[in-house]
This record gives sequence, structure tokens and C-alpha cells, in this order.
Amino acid sequence: MTTTTHSRVPAGATRAAAPEPSASGIRARRAAKRRQLTACGVLMTPFFALLVTVFLIPVGTAVHLSFYSDDQPGLGFGPERTVFVGLRSYAAVLTDPTFLGGLGTVALYCLIYIPLMVAGALVLALLLDSGVVRLRAFAQLGLFLPHAVPGIIAALIWLYLYTPGISPVIELFAKGDITIDFLGVHTVIPSIVNIALWSNLGYNMVVFYAALQAVPREVIEASVVDGAGPVRTALQVKTPLVRASIVMVSIFTLIWALQLFTEPMLLSQSSPMISSRFSPSMYIYDAAFTRNNYSLAAAASVVLLVCTIALSYGVTRFTSRADSEEAR
Repeated sequence: MTTTTHSRVPAGATRAAAPEPSASGIRARRAAKRRQLTACGVLMTPFFALLVTVFLIPVGTAVHLSFYSDDQPGLGFGPERTVFVGLRSYAAVLTDPTFLGGLGTVALYCLIYIPLMVAGALVLALLLDSGVVRLRAFAQLGLFLPHAVPGIIAALIWLYLYTPGISPVIELFAKGDITIDFLGVHTVIPSIVNIALWSNLGYNMVVFYAALQAVPREVIEASVVDGAGPVRTALQVKTPLVRASIVMVSIFTLIWALQLFTEPMLLSQSSPMISSRFSPSMYIYDAAFTRNNYSLAAAASVVLLVCTIALSYGVTRFTSRADSEEAR
């Protein structure tokens, strides 16, 4: 018969401490961390180079120009010199009724354009994802194709369709005793919205459709088993699962809409309802290249940038708060 002895640790004794890492192990970890930081730096260098080149330097230049102005002393007969004017250009911009009117015009444009763009692109993506649309690949190509047309060409096409006397659309309405002025005082903004929708609806539809392809098919099948119809599945199952894409498209559409320039600039050639300062971007263009007031143009650019950042941040904060409340 064998007996087993158990070794007991005395009460006053302590367990052996874990062996400390050797110096070679510490050096290896530090070398691995340095290699990781070096790889991250190499991969991020192109991004920061583009950020500095196309954003920070232009913004810094605009801020600098906004604080200086070219003045001519001696009742305008002296030599022109650059002087520091402080916030004078910002005060001139913020008190100019044409600039404030342009902000109001863009605000109205955003209120019409952004909901139609986001909702329309999402509906088209849901229809394609549900399989209701036949020849899905050709439908995607047909919807995306207008986005491949440059913005200037698209505006010229629609300018032809909006101009009385040469437009086949207006002539067709006239045969039915319907008179419509697409560039009138009440229709000019909807006409611009139509051009933007025609150009960008297909692109955002592709973004939503790609997001819908990542939705687990098991979730959709479970909703069908629970008795949800196609409309309920689309609105209550698929749409909440692509909320991140909806927020992204909304922010990008907002940023693009605030820079409204190409469509009204071309349509202004045929409509007296569109002035040279119809939008903030047109105001900046007019100040810089028509009035040669670069300080005023730079100040207006900074104001427009601040408005864009503030609105984008507001949309992001609102959606983040809504997501956190739902998570609770």
C-alpha cells in the first residue's frame, strides 16, 4: 500500500514570483512596436500629404487673405498696397444681403434636394435588392450612367430642355395647352434639384445597394417566416441595418449641396431669376473674379466652410445620439 504525501506551503511563505522578462524579450517587443508604428506611418503618409495639400494649405491661405485687403491711399491715386483689415471682410460678408440671400437659397435647396435624394436612392436600392426589378444589371447600369456624365454637360443638356423655343419638352406641353416655365421664379430651384437628382441618384443608389448586399440573408428569411411582407421587411428590417450608409450619404449630399455652383451658373445664361450671387459659391466667384476683391471672397469662403463643418457635425451628433438612445 502506497501513501501519497502532499507538500504544503508554510503560512509565512510566498509563492514564487513570475519570472521577469529578459532584456532580449523587451528589446524584441520594442522593435516590433517600432516596426508597427513605421508601417502605420508609411501607410498614412499619402493621406496626410493629400490632407495638407488640398485642404489645410488652401484653408490657411483663405484665412490669411481674409485679414488683408488691397487699398489705394491718396483718394485712389496712390500706389496700391496690402494692409491688415482684421475682421472687416467678415463683417462685410455677414451684413451683405446678397450673401445672406444666397445662404437662404441654398438652405431651401437642401430642404428639397437632400430628402428626395436619400429617399429616392434608398427606394431604388430596396427595389433592386428585393428582386422586383428584372434585368437587375441593366437597371443598375441605366441608373448609374447619368452620374458618369460630367456636371457641366448634364447642366447643358437640361438647359436645352428648359429653354423655351428649342425644348421638345415645352413644345410637348404646349400641344396639351400647358404652359410651363422651368426657369421661372417659383420653378428655378426645383429645376436645379431635378438636374442634381438626375446626376447623382444612381451613384447613391449603388452605395445603398452595396450596403444591402451585406445584410445577413438569415435575418431577412426570419422576418419572412414571422409573416412580414415585402414592404415591412424593407422598411423595418433592411432599412435600420443600413443606417450607417444612410447617414454617410446624407452628410456627403449635404456637403455637396452647400457648394451649389455649376447648375445655377450655367442656367443663369437663360434665366434672369438666377443672379451672379445666387448661391454662396457664386458669390465667392463673383467677388474674386468679377470684383477682384480677394479678401471678401476669402472671408466668404471661410464662412461657408464653417457653416459646412457645423452642419456636418450637427448631423453626426444627432445620429450618434439617436443610436445611443436606441441601444439603451
